[in-house]
Amino acid sequence: MEWLPIVVGLIILFLVFSLRVVKEYDRGVIFFLGKVTGVRGPGLIILIPIFEMMTKVTLRTITMNIPSQKIITKDNVSIDIAAVAYYKIVDPQKSVIAIENVYDAVNQISQTTVRNVVGQFMLDELLSQTGKINAQIKDVIDQHTEPWGAQVTAVEIKDITLPENMQRAMAKEAEAERERRAKIVAAEGEMQAAQKLGEAADLISAHPVALQLRTLQTMAEISVEKNSTIIFPAQFMTTVQEAIQMIRGDSKK
Repeated sequence: MEWLPIVVGLIILFLVFSLRVVKEYDRGVIFFLGKVTGVRGPGLIILIPIFEMMTKVTLRTITMNIPSQKIITKDNVSIDIAAVAYYKIVDPQKSVIAIENVYDAVNQISQTTVRNVVGQFMLDELLSQTGKINAQIKDVIDQHTEPWGAQVTAVEIKDITLPENMQRAMAKEAEAERERRAKIVAAEGEMQAAQKLGEAADLISAHPVALQLRTLQTMAEISVEKNSTIIFPAQFMTTVQEAIQMIRGDSKK
């Protein structure tokens, strides 16, 4: 029975080198003597020591920053754009066999695609149609990463840096636009005021006494300020004279 401890030790050593635990969000690509035999996991798996090897691949969504880079838009404006991409592995076997490093590959193709797609748009379109541009960048990247077993779920432009001279020009444009709107609003107010004044003039011309009542109201408003001097308009004096003549005519009758 002297050989029993040796056998037990070999069995324990075999288990140590053959048992592997693959987590729920991972998969193991198995190679038998250098040839792919399939994908295993999740859970506890057994590998044949020396003959089998395993490469783990995560299935979780990976957040990848696309570094800021200078891009010239269609209207020849130089800008700095930074973005972020989200992708996940959908075919672990392809991601190990078809590409050496899937993360670096997706990163490089993302930078190139952002530069090429953004260069097809003018600056105003880039600022106003960000959602459309994001979707187009995602579709182009996804076409390249599909043979690698990776799927791009989203691409978002997160930062656009404009040159200082362009920022000043856009600020002036925005200020001019606000002034234009203010002038239009003021002109519309003047037009509405003119219409109301015309209606008031027509009403007063039909009822001359209304002008006298309005003048008296104006005098009452002035008297509140405790002014010592009140100037009577000539038209008001004419109206007063007409009222006196009317009173005299009534008394003679």
